[in-house]
Amino acid sequence: MYSGLIKAIDEELEALKAEGRLKGEEKVIVGIKSPDGEHGPRIVLDNGKELINFASNSYLGLSGDPRLIQAEHENSLKYGVGPGAVRFISGTQEPHVKLEQRLAGFFRKEAAMIFSSAYAANCGIIAPLITPDTFIISDELNHNSIINAIRLSGITRERKKIFPHCDMGGLEECIKEALGKAKRVIIVSDGVFSMRGDYAPLDKILELSRNYNDSFEEGIITIVDDSHGIGAFGETGRGVVEICNAWDVDVITGTLGKALGVDGGFVVADKRLVDYFREKSPFYVYSNPISAGIAGASIVALDILDSPEGIELLKRLGENTEYFRKRLGEIGLKTIDGIHPIVPVIIGDPIKAKMLAEKLFERGIYVVALTFPVVPRGQDTIRVQISASHTKKDLDFAIESFRNASRELK
Repeated sequence: MYSGLIKAIDEELEALKAEGRLKGEEKVIVGIKSPDGEHGPRIVLDNGKELINFASNSYLGLSGDPRLIQAEHENSLKYGVGPGAVRFISGTQEPHVKLEQRLAGFFRKEAAMIFSSAYAANCGIIAPLITPDTFIISDELNHNSIINAIRLSGITRERKKIFPHCDMGGLEECIKEALGKAKRVIIVSDGVFSMRGDYAPLDKILELSRNYNDSFEEGIITIVDDSHGIGAFGETGRGVVEICNAWDVDVITGTLGKALGVDGGFVVADKRLVDYFREKSPFYVYSNPISAGIAGASIVALDILDSPEGIELLKRLGENTEYFRKRLGEIGLKTIDGIHPIVPVIIGDPIKAKMLAEKLFERGIYVVALTFPVVPRGQDTIRVQISASHTKKDLDFAIESFRNASRELK
């Protein structure tokens, strides 16, 4: 009945494959092999193949922690496996409230609210803040969730400004363009840019916002999505706000599903803003929250991060990252300088990036090739993600695998 549609879809998928941009079939993980001292955990696929996972956002290795599993189990026994309704009807359970209190305290903010994902958090809080008298200013490499949040708001092209990546001169020019044309300005940026591992200069963004705040009737609102920063770096794992000493950023969004090892998203801000989001965010009002089990596990993950054990995990993660970056340079592969455990290996060609990922897979290293539109054209990348659970033998084996696989492509 819709054969014409199927033909068009098939042609589009074939074009993606020819360009090296087709993601293809997903790998199915059927189990996790426990660490054995010399080696960290391995993922086990449905064909029995074991791989070291260098494509996971679980930077601290908490996703399999027995304490989180136990907390999820206990809360699921008490509250069930799902809330059964949206929050304002009958879906708010005590672990949701406790988690929000814990998140607010962790980031030194008055209040927090949880979402089903960080993607939902960004879409849920950006659009309600945009009025006909708003200008929104966004870094050119912001995450897809921010891009779509702006699109969903329906803001006109004239009131949407994109500044060059981390370019403070470009940001200031965008602010100046809004003078006399807007009551409210929103500046939004990723904290850590997930395809590159670099991070926004939040201190400088805040300085610019302060300098121009009084030029707008409703001021300048700063928003940062630090999904990849939280629990990944900073002395106590508080991410880019800690690295840049930028605690005054107005709104922080993030995820519970990367370094914290669980699932879901959140926003922290002043209480009046959070109260507003609870009333106006469709992704909150009309969508079920995470389960009580996940909320309970998230609280335990935050407790671990915010403890001497968490400091030790962060230290190990930093040492692993520094070691891997150094070894990568020794074998002549190009990356982007930084301190974050996202280590992009720049290939620059989508076909070669895919082939290199396949050769690494054959050797027992699981990484993913990232191509346009996930990254800009010509910046095709193998993104390596380091974890505190990786051992030195894991890292050395990965480096040797990169060395040998790269030689085969030449």
